[in-house]
Amino acid sequence: MRFLPYSRVTNVANIIIDGAATGNTLLTLSHWPKSGTPAPLKADTSAEIVFRYLDLPQFHVQADVVSNNHFDEDGLAGVFAMIEPATAERHRDLLIDVAQAGDFGIFKMREAARIVFTLSAYADADTSPLPKSIFARPYPELAAELYVRLLELLPQLLSNLKDYRTQWEIEDVRLAESEELIERKLVTIEERPDLDLAVVHIPEDLAAQRVHRFTQRQFAECHPFALHNATRCSRLLLLHEKRVELQYRYEGWVQIVSRKVAPRVDLSPLAKELNRQERSKGRWVFDGVDRITPRLHLEGSASTSIPPPTIVERVEQYLRIGPPAWNPYD
Repeated sequence: MRFLPYSRVTNVANIIIDGAATGNTLLTLSHWPKSGTPAPLKADTSAEIVFRYLDLPQFHVQADVVSNNHFDEDGLAGVFAMIEPATAERHRDLLIDVAQAGDFGIFKMREAARIVFTLSAYADADTSPLPKSIFARPYPELAAELYVRLLELLPQLLSNLKDYRTQWEIEDVRLAESEELIERKLVTIEERPDLDLAVVHIPEDLAAQRVHRFTQRQFAECHPFALHNATRCSRLLLLHEKRVELQYRYEGWVQIVSRKVAPRVDLSPLAKELNRQERSKGRWVFDGVDRITPRLHLEGSASTSIPPPTIVERVEQYLRIGPPAWNPYD
């Protein structure tokens, strides 16, 4: 098998990993919504789907090209497993853990989180040791270039991660600090299992730091890997002084098979309701259920005039009575 950029597979029989099919796609191995991946192959991550495909020859198709329309850790792990199956099999558990860390912010092995941090550093124009010129290219070209270069790098990360300490160490320290805050209950998590909701209280003096999700640069007071590892709830309601934000985790966008994830509820009506009460200069916005990690959040103001307990109560009510508005399953 060989990797080709997504733009070059439209006239070639191909297998798509973790993305959307083209006209010449013979098989899609993806947890994406409505992917059409055969039921016996389905798994939480696309990387694990690929391993199941490799395990079951009856599902193999006559294609020697794999591709993907976006770059992330799950896609990289899956593509690597297809083109280097022997090496991938030796590191199977770690590669699946890398995929889970990249997509869901959860991990069993610390090495998986550190590999994700390293890949994110390489994919970030500000920190990447790769030529700066590639980051000026249109996204499809950038994604293809990252695949080509990081498919070569990945075996070294699997075997000699310590050699790349300068790439993962800073974010690993931030993760450890966040884990300690949770362990010491300075950041507290109150779960509402019936709503698949976790209410997270963050100390008001805790400043945001740069972190990565989906290889993208973000800022957060508590590292999302620490939060996601501490609760399985797919809905997070973050309370930081008078800043309140609801986040739907990525698990609700894709086809999760290992457990039941609460369907997403459209919170646009709640945003309108909150805007009628809001007295700050901000405006409440819900990103939409079809976004991969949508948020209900206040734009244009650092804090809300609405008492946070009131927002918590209204969020819980909407999640309890709102109809499902997103169904990723085939």
